[in-house]
Amino acid sequence: MRATKVLDSFPAGDPYGSWPAEEYAARCRERGQRATVVMDLERDAFLVVAPEADAARNAV
Repeated sequence: MRATKVLDSFPAGDPYGSWPAEEYAARCRERGQRATVVMDLERDAFLVVAPEADAARNAV
């Protein structure tokens, strides 16, 4: 399993489902950061995550 960093979280109960998370991930990708959306069943949320190495590199 790869180390990842959570960039943002969106409630799964949102009327638009995962769209807000997908849009946020797309904006991250436009800035050159790898980002993907995953479902966190325990938190009942969509998470936008990035590989830890990418998150550290883009934070500088």
